[in-house]
Amino acid sequence: MAKVCITGGAGFIGSHLGKKILELGHELVVIDNFHPYYSTCRKQSQLQQIKNVGFFHFYHVDILQSDAMKQIFLHHRPNVVFHLAALPGVQPSLAAPLTYIDYDVKGTVNVLQAAGEAEVEHVLFASSSSVYGDRAFQPLKEEMANGQVVSPYAAAKYSAESFCHAYAHMYGYTMTIFRYFTVYGPWGRPDMAISKFIRQLLRDEPITVYGEHTARDYTFIDDIVDGMIRALERKGTSDVFNLGAGQPVTMKQLLAELRIHFPHMRIHYEPSRLGDVVATWADITKAKEQLGYKPHVSLREGLAKTIEWAKQYEK
Repeated sequence: MAKVCITGGAGFIGSHLGKKILELGHELVVIDNFHPYYSTCRKQSQLQQIKNVGFFHFYHVDILQSDAMKQIFLHHRPNVVFHLAALPGVQPSLAAPLTYIDYDVKGTVNVLQAAGEAEVEHVLFASSSSVYGDRAFQPLKEEMANGQVVSPYAAAKYSAESFCHAYAHMYGYTMTIFRYFTVYGPWGRPDMAISKFIRQLLRDEPITVYGEHTARDYTFIDDIVDGMIRALERKGTSDVFNLGAGQPVTMKQLLAELRIHFPHMRIHYEPSRLGDVVATWADITKAKEQLGYKPHVSLREGLAKTIEWAKQYEK
C-alpha cells in the first residue's frame, strides 16, 4: 500500500485518479484550491465522487503557498505525488500569461521542493501535448519537444517539465512526466470542445467550430488513468511518456460521430484561433513498451459514455 498525494485532486483527471487510487487500497491525500477557472460547485461534485469510494485527507490549499505545501508533505510523508494542479487552457493564457507562470511554473516548483524535503520517492507530473508546438499530422515522439511552442500555456508546461528534471536531479526522486492528449469523458473539463459541444447540443443550441481542418488525438479518461496507474510503481531514472489514443480524429470525423446522437446538429464555423495547434497525434510506442499502456476505449464508445453522463448532469 502506497501513501499517495494528488495535487489538483478535485479536477477532472485528478478526481478520476483519486477514485482509482482508493479502489486499489492506497492511502490518499488530496490538495486543491478550488480555483474558479471553472465552477467550484462542479469541483465540489468531483471531489464527492472520490468521497463516494472511501476516506481520504483533504486540504483546501493553493500550491503557491509554499509553507503550507511543505507542512502537508512533511506531516503525511507520501511515497508518491501526482502533481496535477495547474491552470489549464490555451486561450486564457494569451490574455493572462503571468498567471500561468505563477500556477504552472512557480506552483510546480513549490510542489517539487516540498516533495524533495519530505523525501518523496516518486513524483509524477501532468504535462501536455501542447509542448510539441504546431506540428500537424505526424506522430509526436517524446524526444520531439524542443521548446518551440505557440501559446503561453504551452510555454509554462514546457518550463515546468525542465524544473521537474532539475529537482529530480537535486533530490534523487524518480520523476515521471505525462503528456496528455486531449482528455475527455464524464466530468470532462467544461471548457473543452467535446464537453462544450455535448452541453450545447443537449440544449439544442448551435455549436461553434474554430478551424475546419483540425484534428485531435482524443483520449478517454479511463485510458489516461490506466496509464498513470501503470507508472505508479515505475523505478529508476526520470522519463517522459505520451498518454494518448495514438490516433488523430479530424473535426469532420468528430462531428460525424456527434451527429449519430444529435441528427439535427447545427454548426457555426469560425476561423482558427491564435495559440491553437492544427493537429495532435501521440506516438504511444514508449508508453506501450515501458508501461504496458494500451488505450481500450474507441471514440464512438467514449462519446456514448460521455453523452449518457451529460444527460444526467449537464442539462
